[in-house]
Amino acid sequence: MPGCLKCGHGPAASVPPGSLLEMQNLRFHSTPVKGQVWPECPWPWAHLSAPGAEAGLAAMRLGGPWAWLLGLPTAVVYGSLALFVSVLHNVFLLYYVDTFVSVYKIDKAAFWVGETVFLLWNSLNDPLFGWLSDRQFLSSQPRSGAGLSSRAVVLARVRALGWHGPLLALSFLAFWVPWAPAGLQFLLCLCLYDGFLTLVDLHHHALLADLALSAHDRTHLNFYCSLFSAAGSLSVFASYAFWNKEDFSSFRAFCLALATGSGLGFVGAARLLRRRVEAAGREPGCPAMAVNDGLCEEELLVGGEEAGSITLGQYLQQLARHRNFLWFVGMDLVQVFHCHFNSNFFPLFLEHLLSDHISLSTGSFLLGISYVAPHLNNLYFLPLCRRWGVYAVVRGLFLLKLGLSLLMLLAGPDHPGLLCLFIASNRVFTEGTCKLLTLVVTDLVDEDLVLNHRKQAASALLFGMVALVTKPGQTFAPLLGTWLLCFYTGHDLFQQHPPAPVGSAQPWPEPPAPPPAQAPPLRQGCFYLLVLVPIACALLQLFTWSQFTLHGRRLHMVKAQRQSLSRAQTLDVKMV
Repeated sequence: MPGCLKCGHGPAASVPPGSLLEMQNLRFHSTPVKGQVWPECPWPWAHLSAPGAEAGLAAMRLGGPWAWLLGLPTAVVYGSLALFVSVLHNVFLLYYVDTFVSVYKIDKAAFWVGETVFLLWNSLNDPLFGWLSDRQFLSSQPRSGAGLSSRAVVLARVRALGWHGPLLALSFLAFWVPWAPAGLQFLLCLCLYDGFLTLVDLHHHALLADLALSAHDRTHLNFYCSLFSAAGSLSVFASYAFWNKEDFSSFRAFCLALATGSGLGFVGAARLLRRRVEAAGREPGCPAMAVNDGLCEEELLVGGEEAGSITLGQYLQQLARHRNFLWFVGMDLVQVFHCHFNSNFFPLFLEHLLSDHISLSTGSFLLGISYVAPHLNNLYFLPLCRRWGVYAVVRGLFLLKLGLSLLMLLAGPDHPGLLCLFIASNRVFTEGTCKLLTLVVTDLVDEDLVLNHRKQAASALLFGMVALVTKPGQTFAPLLGTWLLCFYTGHDLFQQHPPAPVGSAQPWPEPPAPPPAQAPPLRQGCFYLLVLVPIACALLQLFTWSQFTLHGRRLHMVKAQRQSLSRAQTLDVKMV
């Protein structure tokens, strides 16, 4: 009997009318298919955004209070991983500098040495870990036997998340207890934390490209990532109740609770995803003799008839010829710089531009909401991406950033309400753009596979190569910002105590007021830094984004070619 009329996904069993399987088929394939056999689909787990038959049967067998977890949609489980990263990373960004500068009393030289080493490590670990993870996918010859199936690739990424997530939580805890000289601890903590964060981010983002192919499915997965990231950002609000530089014990206990919840969450989510993917490999459509370690060997395999392998040098040459990749990383470098510039100097702008006009609690609320609003904002932008495409939405955000910055420059620093709105919206729209660019990288993964005729998409490696070029902006932001401020105003953040350190949890402590002669130039310098940086970034990004061609007809062509290649290779394996 024929399979599913749209994609052939589902168990090879008759579908009784009115059953759960029929309703799933109706939801994901537009028309119900009754009493028919479903052959294997190249991405069977991508359609499991509603509870599948295997998950339902496993939940019934499991019983107890945790049985409902097995019925969670795959998109929800995937998105929950963003929650477990977000609850840690937002607290890290907000407090780590203040902790070492104000609590551990790190000296200026050690701080700059630590940030410089962090710059190098932060840039190199992404392509390094990506290469170690995906180098076998660049080879046209499988390493052993029948090679790796596409499901095996997904399982490998899920297992990596199950290990590296708890290690990320442990490295997060290392910041809040003094266990070494401040300079050494600063360096080691930054490198350890960023290493595990990179491993988690690479595999999480790579799953976005591996679990789904269509733009609709990827935006659906990204929707849940934004939703859970917004929930994780609420840890910023909770942290205010525990932050105290004089008595650090309550804040340490708060961080311990966050790390424990995050580590357990990673383990649980990874197990649920692994069950879901393995269940797809145990469907009745897979012959018993073809099943090896729970994976159906009739899937798309990594490897083929060609001999030889791709070296790192050859891969870099391929990227150098990938025109859209080059234009994208140029634009994304500016975007990463601007995102971290806003994060690092948000408290400073509040202190020197608005402290006379708004209360401390209002400033704290603005700081906290700026971490939550970008994710909520994306819940609106992602449907726009489905309708108009990511390219058009991102271009519109660049134009909006330029227009708001020019308006603020013309208005001047003497309009507190307008300043407050601009500071908040500038951060919200900039961070929101960063979240959307993950979808663009998944499209670049598809184009890389088609252009270079790869047997499997090297998703983590391409994400790592993007980070190699763009992550230096993360370190350049505080270094360049503090240098510009010192050059223009003579204000040194490391020598003067009144201002809150970059990344401080409180927008401003209550210090003695600076001398009147120094206040006007410092305020003026902060204002020009606030408006001129977004203008320069927007102009550079509009130029580079105009050269990017992976949208519209070309994007549809790439998607169609990847889908046809996957189907053709799957049929070849079945014919053999």
